[in-house]
Amino acid sequence: MDKYCGREVYRYFPLSNFNSTAMNTYSEVIDYLYARLPIFQRVGAPAYKAGLDNIIALCDALGNPQEKLSVIHIAGTNGKGSTSHYLASILQSAGYKNVGLHTSPHLKDFKERIKINGKPIPEKEVIDFVNTYKELIERIDCSFFELSVAMTFHYFAKKKCEIVVIETGLGGRLDSTNIVDPLVSVITNISLDHMFFLGDTLQKIAYEKAGIIKPGKPVVIGETQTETKEVFMEMAGQSLSEITFADTIFTTINASGVNENGKLYLELNVLKNGKPYIQDLHSELNGMYQQKNICTVLATVDILNKVGHKISMEHVKDGIARVVSQTGLLGRWQILSQSPLTIADTGHNEAGIKEILEQIKITPHKHLHFVFGMVNDKSADSVLKLLPKDATYYFCKANIPRALDVNTLQAEALRYGLKGLCYNSVKEAVAAAQQNATKADLVFVGGSTFIVADAL
Repeated sequence: MDKYCGREVYRYFPLSNFNSTAMNTYSEVIDYLYARLPIFQRVGAPAYKAGLDNIIALCDALGNPQEKLSVIHIAGTNGKGSTSHYLASILQSAGYKNVGLHTSPHLKDFKERIKINGKPIPEKEVIDFVNTYKELIERIDCSFFELSVAMTFHYFAKKKCEIVVIETGLGGRLDSTNIVDPLVSVITNISLDHMFFLGDTLQKIAYEKAGIIKPGKPVVIGETQTETKEVFMEMAGQSLSEITFADTIFTTINASGVNENGKLYLELNVLKNGKPYIQDLHSELNGMYQQKNICTVLATVDILNKVGHKISMEHVKDGIARVVSQTGLLGRWQILSQSPLTIADTGHNEAGIKEILEQIKITPHKHLHFVFGMVNDKSADSVLKLLPKDATYYFCKANIPRALDVNTLQAEALRYGLKGLCYNSVKEAVAAAQQNATKADLVFVGGSTFIVADAL
């Protein structure tokens, strides 16, 4: 396990530990960044900086590297990480030179956020960037996310990436990534999440996400939703942007389940405008919910081909079939153990949990053991009311300040008829669940991205 996995990544490092001398090791640099810059994943609201002033100042000082990049820009509540990885993998299969991929948050190590052709940014690049621009970073007083986005643009431009996929953070309009001029904007879907920052209705959240739509540039919407469709139509109309609703064009017929070796699989036949389009499409990401993301990806590929790119059907099939191996994606219906079958997934809001529960239903098992934790700034009630009462729960707390107290979680869960014991760590909870489970049972780990991070 990397030094910055799980609990260690969130240690507090007093700033007095750092002086003006150069930091020579990756661990020194990462320690400095966690001490100096507020990180949303660790502390929540105090780290959130609404506005683009800081990222504009950072990138101005760097020579505006984002202007040298051909960008696919992706926002949305759920699925934007998987969609980003699918597109990057397809572009790699299509032979593009140096395909950049920016995602967040990371699960095990900071370098996951910034990849070229599936390979994380080298430690030396991180060390050199922070040492070179340390004074700038401190003068601007940027957030951790703003720094990581600026580093991403700088690294991708330095390596002359031919095309890059940029995933937003939690927003869109005021997201630090939103200073790019994209080839195409993609919005996967809208659900109630981060309402303190983005608004308390689907329409308000859609407005924030739609902020990535740029004048004259096409936009793909993954899922047509009655509450948000008009918001997107209006925003696209104001920007004179061609808008495509992926699920009105592409539909899937799936075959999913567990094969004779106990391995989960997802295979699809895809229809385009009701007619056969792709046969026997195999996804290395095997959650049933990936069908929606795949439709979004196919619509985006259509747009890319319209604006001059050359991505064939074989590139699409190969990229989807090898998305994990080509990009290193973690935490999406990820098998941690085969006996007992232990699966982790980062879906954490109401919509994400609904998709996970549907997947659990079709996964053969005798009894469900649920390793579960949440953060303290999410609505626990909206998730707890969905969870099955016949499962055994292992309540735990990720090692970050934002984590919901485990005893509070247990008490809240009991109100919904969910019963289980409390554990001091995710590691202990997983171990207990696996010890109690039979070979015919299923152990699921989730509820929060950071529960999954600790489990990995």
